[in-house]
Amino acid sequence: MTTWVADPEGGRDRGPRGIARAWVEVLVRPRQFFTNGVAPGDQAPGLVFAVTVAVAYTIGLFWFVPERIPSLAGGPGVSAAIAIAAVTLVIAPATLHLTAALQTVILILLVDDRAGVSETVQVIGYAAAPCVVAGVDVPAVRFVSVLYAAALLVIGLREVHETTTARALLAGAIPAVLLFGTAFGGIPAGEALLRAAGLI
Repeated sequence: MTTWVADPEGGRDRGPRGIARAWVEVLVRPRQFFTNGVAPGDQAPGLVFAVTVAVAYTIGLFWFVPERIPSLAGGPGVSAAIAIAAVTLVIAPATLHLTAALQTVILILLVDDRAGVSETVQVIGYAAAPCVVAGVDVPAVRFVSVLYAAALLVIGLREVHETTTARALLAGAIPAVLLFGTAFGGIPAGEALLRAAGLI
């Protein structure tokens, strides 16, 4: 799952520069990015990207909402460090691959001629790009970021699996709700916005 292909299609750079470049490109030119930047069998860049986004989200969440730091050991600083390490090494990779597994099952049901599991992992990982700011304790910022991420997921599924927008939207709905709505806090943020508007 973490094999680096020597010359992936799209010629993506490795390391911090490659992550930064991918982040900008997927936000600004998502259709072009998913068409050219997702390579068969090249999961590692997408995995590293997704972990980076998850760590950025966690750091932001702990910074803006210190009460979200779990009480583990040695006070808030040590507890935060342990939690971030867990996100980096276990939680983010596991969440990405479980979401990709669910997404693959749904795609099997909806799309006949589709790309492989590796490409699906990459699509989900890169679609999470806007969530680097989802840790900010402002419901509007969090909601917009996860909504944008969900839109990127649909675009990525459509382009990479060469299907229609309607099928991509249907295929990505449940994974988007679980990942962006729940894990990244989009649903509570939406509820907070509705309460502020007096709608609930």
